Amino acid sequence: MLRGPAPLLRAAHPEPSAAVTLAATALAVGAGLGARAALVALAVGSGQLSIGWSNDWLDRDRDRAGRRLDKPVAQDQVAARTVLVAAAAALALCVAASVALGPAAAVAHLVGVAAGWAYNLWAKRTACSIVPWMIAFGLLPAVVTLTSPLGRWPAWWIVAAGALLGGGAHLANAIPDLEHDRAAGVEGLPHRLGRRRALGTAAVLVAAGIVLVTYGVASRTAAVVIAVAGGAGLAWVVSAALRGRDRAAFRGVVALLLLLAFGVVTGGASL
Repeated sequence: MLRGPAPLLRAAHPEPSAAVTLAATALAVGAGLGARAALVALAVGSGQLSIGWSNDWLDRDRDRAGRRLDKPVAQDQVAARTVLVAAAAALALCVAASVALGPAAAVAHLVGVAAGWAYNLWAKRTACSIVPWMIAFGLLPAVVTLTSPLGRWPAWWIVAAGALLGGGAHLANAIPDLEHDRAAGVEGLPHRLGRRRALGTAAVLVAAGIVLVTYGVASRTAAVVIAVAGGAGLAWVVSAALRGRDRAAFRGVVALLLLLAFGVVTGGASL
């Protein structure tokens, strides 16, 4: 039974979905897309919602078995069918909005969304679980720069930075649920690495992403600010994880994604 819109929204993983959408929108505004930045936001936002809802729908039985209190479907706060219908509707909107961006941008975005769905359907249980995240995040800047009338591939450094941040986000996102996932038979890359090595790898990937963004921005002042703020943020993330605050650490990685996106926009980088 649906108890208002809040449980359905929570099932969409709203924090990372909103962060990715805001990051893409900021890049679109910074790239000079004007009103078309809103279309980028619609395409990316609906794609993220479809991935989030499909994730909770596919994991509903495993989440019930694990008595996950943070999962609305598992707690019967929203019907599984409602979540599936919402995921399908969001995906349809995503396809339509992506096509409106132009053919090249549509391909880039829909490949990224397909990577997210592939993670939910299969890859999360394999040693390749990090790959869909790296593909989806790496293609995000391309969705912006391939949008008409720009129609060009982005600079290599921002594609690489996006991929690295995506990989780090995957590892950080998985750490809070490692034991629960193992008990349910999920053995992705972070589960095979173990908590400490997964955290260390995530920190290295995010740090490398910060270095690349620092390299790419045109303003020296912005580069220094990004380096200092990014380094401090990463140190906080690692500290939080070491103190057992794993979900707070993941939110910190999400905040770093936004910081770097706005740093790219304000730093005068040429995408």
